[in-house]
Amino acid sequence: MKDLGSNANVVSFDSESLILVDPHDQEIGHLSKQDCHEGEGVLHRAFSLFIFNTEGKLLLQKRAPEKRLWPGYWSNSCCSHPRAGESMPEAVVRRLEQELGIRADLQFIYKFIYQARFGTAGSENEFCWVYAGRGDETVVANSTEISDWRYLGADDVDRELDADPDSFTPWFRLEWRALRGEYRKQLTAALAGQPKS
Repeated sequence: MKDLGSNANVVSFDSESLILVDPHDQEIGHLSKQDCHEGEGVLHRAFSLFIFNTEGKLLLQKRAPEKRLWPGYWSNSCCSHPRAGESMPEAVVRRLEQELGIRADLQFIYKFIYQARFGTAGSENEFCWVYAGRGDETVVANSTEISDWRYLGADDVDRELDADPDSFTPWFRLEWRALRGEYRKQLTAALAGQPKS
């Protein structure tokens, strides 16, 4: 049975200071989360986590209706931003615990830049680091961030994306295609606990 709502701590703030980067992912300053997502957005560092259970199913989450960007959309297991002065390894561990109440052994897969606009609400403009890992800990979803969650096999994810792509966040669609395509070997190695070549 899903555990949803027993964790309702507010863990994301418009005023939190995010890390601005150039197109080479070099840090060039800081800006509030709110300002980073105004208009076309300002390029900042972010991460996306893909957590699979030991059956090989992907943990998907549905974004809470209160989220500014893409509320109520299905997405990957967890995504957020490192804060000013915070390393990426620190940030992914912090956010995974805050949002899903779990820990997982995560492996970096790749990083890329994307930009996507959500009507008049603002934009994502991110240099996103993508990680994958395995974990079977019991999910305790944070209801301020997540309205639902489920595990889904890779082929079922593909089918749902084909049938209704607009119910998923744009970054998830991009990242899933990459993980199923050019980064398939790296994903397989990460989930097997093997070093990537």
